[in-house]
Amino acid sequence: MCGIVGILQTGLKPEQWEYYLGSMSDSLVHRGPDDAGLWYDAEAGIGLGHRRLSIVDLSPLGRQPMISKSGRYYISYNGEVYNFDRLREELQSFGHTFIGHSDTEVLLAAIEQWGLEESTKRFIGMFAFALWDRHERVLHLVRDRLGIKPLYYGWLGKAFIFGSELKALRAHPEFNGNINRDALALMMRHNYIPAPYSIYRGIYKLLPGHILTLNSSTGSTPRPTPYWTAREIAEHGAANPFTGSETEAASVLDDLLRDAVGLRMVADVPLGAFLSGGIDSSLVVALMQVQSNRPVKTFSIGFHEQGYNEAEHAKAVANYLGTDHTELYVTPEQAMAVIPKLPTLYDEPFSDSSQIPTFLVSELARRYVTVSLSGDGGDELFGGYTRYKAVQELWRKIGWVPPMGRRILAKVLSATPTKLLDSIFGWLGPVLGKYGRPGATGDKLHKLAEILTVDCPEAMYREMISHWKKPAVLVPGAIEPLTVLTDSTQWAALLDFIHQMMYLDTLTYLPDDILTKVDRASMGVSLEARVPLLDHRVVEFAWQVPLNMKLRDGQGKWLLRQILYKYVPQSLIERPKMGFGVPIDSWLRGPLREWADSLLDERRLREEGFFNPRPIREKWTEHLSGQRNWQSYLWDVLVFQAWLEKNS
Repeated sequence: MCGIVGILQTGLKPEQWEYYLGSMSDSLVHRGPDDAGLWYDAEAGIGLGHRRLSIVDLSPLGRQPMISKSGRYYISYNGEVYNFDRLREELQSFGHTFIGHSDTEVLLAAIEQWGLEESTKRFIGMFAFALWDRHERVLHLVRDRLGIKPLYYGWLGKAFIFGSELKALRAHPEFNGNINRDALALMMRHNYIPAPYSIYRGIYKLLPGHILTLNSSTGSTPRPTPYWTAREIAEHGAANPFTGSETEAASVLDDLLRDAVGLRMVADVPLGAFLSGGIDSSLVVALMQVQSNRPVKTFSIGFHEQGYNEAEHAKAVANYLGTDHTELYVTPEQAMAVIPKLPTLYDEPFSDSSQIPTFLVSELARRYVTVSLSGDGGDELFGGYTRYKAVQELWRKIGWVPPMGRRILAKVLSATPTKLLDSIFGWLGPVLGKYGRPGATGDKLHKLAEILTVDCPEAMYREMISHWKKPAVLVPGAIEPLTVLTDSTQWAALLDFIHQMMYLDTLTYLPDDILTKVDRASMGVSLEARVPLLDHRVVEFAWQVPLNMKLRDGQGKWLLRQILYKYVPQSLIERPKMGFGVPIDSWLRGPLREWADSLLDERRLREEGFFNPRPIREKWTEHLSGQRNWQSYLWDVLVFQAWLEKNS
């Protein structure tokens, strides 16, 4: 795992290349504390920088930027190609020889043998890399299929610049980022900024599964082209479903997962795994343990607050599997101490509050290992989110009601204080608990009111995943851009809407929230996080699995559960789904109140000019009084305000 940077620009002097690339590269030292390298060709107008976190081939033979054996290609590469040993054997049969045993050297040989796109399709892994073709004088930027590794790019006048994180682009001496209000509106809706947008105008994220090719004379950015798309995979899976039995499906998936996990256990440094005790992380750890001749190192953190602690479940699974388990119970003070670090860790505004425990468990793991496997991806692939079933059930229950009737009911619920709703409808708590984290009945009924007026299940899904429902009103001058969620021309041809929601989450929530959160938290402490459930072979098979093998009896991830129960007793796993969160709601009313008061000051909001203060102040007042729990809405604003304070 590493950090990459680069510049495409003619007319720079050698000292400028050294200074610009050095400044950008040094900003990513946390991604690569073990080594650094720069290469540039002033005449061609190309320069690459690299920060190295040594994982495979710790010797200088793995140093980057690296040149191919023929001298045609230079590469700066972030990530891992896990099947590099298999590819090396195949390449040796074509006469290729290798001086080291890094996967970078194999990547270059593969590209020389098969070409860029064909090689990339053969890679099993997570990666973002820059490849300079000295013959054609073109630069290629490539990102892995699911968007596990990040890559930002854009123009600064005559300079095209790129890097693993925005802080690398900001480190360019001529960078003067203008905040993109339209992207800010998207962030207020989603708590993240969807690709290809970024918080800065003219700076973009390369879409997962895409290649961007350009040369220094273009002066503009060509449209990235896909080499792999979730849409094609989803549609192919729907058209060619798995026709075997449930037992056969479980056997195929077990074999795929075992190989995916085994490949990700290859490292020349200490390795472990995050363990929450949930289905996904428990399955990953179980498959690691059956392939290891020693106890796997596992890590979990716990909270003393009821409803937020999974550590006891993780410990039970660890004890059963016999792992070398380390847990840390975190105090509110320790958790809140992470908050000042967020604007630097997530150098684009990002407000999924589970970023806090994710950083803490990464920090814990880094004390003992350099690589940690994670269970992310199971929910999107196998129907694990409660909203999938919730949208289907709610629409079935309210879709027949005339729109006028739903609007009247929504107004009544919205106008009724939450405490009164609690006293009248408290008995509904267990029922409403099926649709998300257990909480106050009145608050959930208010949230229900927000989605009662929609006219189709697609709109209900969008409302359910939205925070601020009208963010363009909140952000003056903003026009909310189209995203895959609002542009139905980008949707896959899937007959089942649950599968459509899973597809949309795979394109948006998975790379732009979940994987962003894990990448920045882990790399912030120089820890490599690997996600075996997102091996593209697993993803492709998952889309062939019929829905009734994913969702059954109101539960998601049915097929994953069947595999897990071969390794871990069902009694240790079966419990209500719990998010990986922290009690932001109560912190804002208590120890974080002074901090939040300052950032949400009405005069400050008005003078900065990014927000309409009125709806924010209304929600802040209601939250402090206990009338409503507006933690997600307020956290979106607070995170941006803290980021602005740090980066303005």
